[in-house]
Amino acid sequence: MLNSSARMMTALATLFTLGAAPVWATETTEQTAVDTITVTGRFLSIDRLNAVKTPTPVLDVPQSLSIVTRAQLEDQAFSSIADILRYTPGLAVSQGEGHRDAIIIRGNQSTADFFLDGVRDDVQYYRPLYNLEQVEILRGANALLFGRGGGGGVVNRVTKTAQLDENFGGLTSSLDTFGAYQVAGDVNSVLSDTVAFRINVFGEHQDNHRDVFEGDRFAVNPTFTVDLGDQTQAVFSYEYVNDDRVVDRGVPSVTVVGGPDVPLEGYRDTFFGSADGNYTTLEASIFRTRLDHTFTDTLRGNVTIQYADYDKYYQNIYAAGFDAAASPQRLTLDGYADETTRQNFIAQGNLVGEFDTGPFSHTVLLGVEYGDQSTSNARIDNTFAASNDDQITIDFSTPVMVPDYAFVDTLRDRESDVQFASLYLQDQIDLTDQLKLVLGLRFDRFDVDVLDREAVSATDDGRRGRVDEEVSPRLGLIYKPLENVSVYASYAESFLPSAGDQFLTLTRTTEDVQPQRFENTEVGLKWDFTRNLSLTTALFRVERGLFTSVDPNNVSQVITIPGSVTDGFEVQLTGQLTDAWTVNAGYSYLDSTIDGGGFDGNRTLQTPEHMLSIWNEYQATDQLALALGVTYQDSYFVREDNAVLVPDYTRVDAAVFYDLTDQTRLQLNVENLLDEDYFPDAHSNDNISTGKPLNARITIRHQF
Repeated sequence: MLNSSARMMTALATLFTLGAAPVWATETTEQTAVDTITVTGRFLSIDRLNAVKTPTPVLDVPQSLSIVTRAQLEDQAFSSIADILRYTPGLAVSQGEGHRDAIIIRGNQSTADFFLDGVRDDVQYYRPLYNLEQVEILRGANALLFGRGGGGGVVNRVTKTAQLDENFGGLTSSLDTFGAYQVAGDVNSVLSDTVAFRINVFGEHQDNHRDVFEGDRFAVNPTFTVDLGDQTQAVFSYEYVNDDRVVDRGVPSVTVVGGPDVPLEGYRDTFFGSADGNYTTLEASIFRTRLDHTFTDTLRGNVTIQYADYDKYYQNIYAAGFDAAASPQRLTLDGYADETTRQNFIAQGNLVGEFDTGPFSHTVLLGVEYGDQSTSNARIDNTFAASNDDQITIDFSTPVMVPDYAFVDTLRDRESDVQFASLYLQDQIDLTDQLKLVLGLRFDRFDVDVLDREAVSATDDGRRGRVDEEVSPRLGLIYKPLENVSVYASYAESFLPSAGDQFLTLTRTTEDVQPQRFENTEVGLKWDFTRNLSLTTALFRVERGLFTSVDPNNVSQVITIPGSVTDGFEVQLTGQLTDAWTVNAGYSYLDSTIDGGGFDGNRTLQTPEHMLSIWNEYQATDQLALALGVTYQDSYFVREDNAVLVPDYTRVDAAVFYDLTDQTRLQLNVENLLDEDYFPDAHSNDNISTGKPLNARITIRHQF
């Protein structure tokens, strides 16, 4: 612990020596004011289904949030949600078994709290970034705006849409030192005074430091924007994503006498799986239509309809134990295959009105949402021929020689049908010029029906069902002693049905369990020093009720944990320190512990106590810019049993930008400049990811 604290303080000193504090994201470039209330500056983008759904300045939002702009995505060469979150304090990345996005926000893990233009996008896959304007990360319970889940926060991706005012386009290509490459294109065409078309396309070949890893992914996203007249506009969008890659679950842990186990070191490149048998495939089609109408200067509304179809499959062999004391060393392997198909239909409508009652000004949000989700999921266990069992222990070698196996035994075969309906109302009240009050309630009704084919017997039809009706409140108070300063306090609740965030865990036991509850209490300060430099701080507590987790001793079993409490602090600074120097930086402290049960007092899974990051960019000349970044992550326990401790790390990144012309930029990004050996994330006690060694990516961008 002393070494961890010393390294954290060293990294903290490095950050402030470089000139920073934390990561907020405000748009410091491309700030265009428009009379349709499309965003800008300190506003979230209402015309793009922004996260708060009302035209509210970030300064007046009573909760902690970050906005990662398109410019930041490009400058830091982010290619995944995980890349973004590593530079967003308060959020940790989970491994997701090597086939999906998985996040931990304020000590709460989720694979479903992802949104696309404000509409839920909950299937387990890796989300591409090629077609995004920005990524909005809201922390704290968010049921009022987003419904179930979101106990620690949510991630909302805002997509590019066709623009009616100009023709433009861009091409991007990149290549890294592992041999991975990407190409992307973005073209906007004005077809008439009332119709515009835009298409974003993307393709990549994946590779990294691991002995066995590769993949290919491509996506296409055409959109049409149609001006229907009479203050009405429609946007039609379709996205197709195809992803085929190796499933990599990292390295196992080894026993340490007198202390928690630690990740196996010295095998950063070794693949603990089957070169031929570890892979995942995804096909996703997402259709979306949004209609906006301005009724009057003070009343506007929108309706969004989304239909999405997902087909996901993965199979893997992975490490389930390692005996470093044996001679020769012994490795235990396990595995399974899993397939999921899902169809989501979601319709959402919002009305936003502004009016006065006596001395008070109101901004009222009234919303409704309906969803119908059908899922089919099956899990098939493997059998090793030599052991006639789903596990086998072998002599460890490099490369790992996986014995013959086959996926033959069905562990799970379920269908779930979920219908939900929601009604929400929020009023932002200006009590005085300095004092604002936010009051809101959301009602959700969830009707979950599960067919468990593996449970069918003479006395059991395999049917499970539960109906939940929940009310989630939101309360916020904002005091503005100055126009550019706000002090806020807020309280919000959220919930998660007992069927889990994927609605596939309903059993005879859990169908009688009440929904999991989340309570978020927060106080904070936001201060815009200038139009382009902002500070925010937050103190918070997140209380989570009864929840389920994977049994650390048997990953095929689920255990119940009474609850957890996370107390934390965040501070963030973003913007321009000088005309030439821009900074994004942040620090978070999380004290997150299990409350009750056999793990009482233990740390929650994969929640580093300290996290900090900084990204500096300096415009050296009209053509040349330089950047330096540092991210620090404290040590963390992999599971609630606190049996395996992953060490802390500090990673240094850098970039150089050179404008060949006004339209063409050459960019070099260097990751892990000091070649740190580190373990960035994990899934289970024997599935711990290894960080990439020193590597570089060269990118060329051309705008026309």
